Amino acid sequence: MSDDDHPGVLPTAPPATSHKKPGRKPQGTSTRRRARELALQGLYQWLLSGADGAEIEAHLAEHDGFDKFDRPHFDALLHGSIAEAVTLDAALARHVDRRTKDLSPVEHAVLMIGTYELTHCIDIPYRVVINEAVELAKAFGGTDGHKYVNGVLDKCAGDLRQVEVAARQAARRGA
Repeated sequence: MSDDDHPGVLPTAPPATSHKKPGRKPQGTSTRRRARELALQGLYQWLLSGADGAEIEAHLAEHDGFDKFDRPHFDALLHGSIAEAVTLDAALARHVDRRTKDLSPVEHAVLMIGTYELTHCIDIPYRVVINEAVELAKAFGGTDGHKYVNGVLDKCAGDLRQVEVAARQAARRGA
């Protein structure tokens, strides 16, 4: 079954190095990054169809490689983002230039994942959360969508991770 058989499913991402500078060694996709990619595909489908999270997950499970990812992180991102969509959109609304429902579904889903991780995945440094979201936006989003994602999540990090952001800024000033 191809992705064309299921509208609302993003195509497979290009290789992780497609936007990297020439001469860099290719890197494999980590299981956590793969979890983010799958969660992005699921949230994209959810934003377009409003389907139930379990139904979306069952659809994603039909694709090859579905079992090669960080399962707990995927579950948290997909199901947590769907369950907390109103809260995540409220956090994003302070920093986007239009209503969240008017955002590109790809950028909206990436922003939801980033905001969810900023809120709930405190073990992941905020700069890593933003970087991973930018990488998703580069792989799946529009031409300059990653710049928008970077700016919005940087502002969200200031709200959601005030102490961590302040510590990083203080360290940079002292360096």
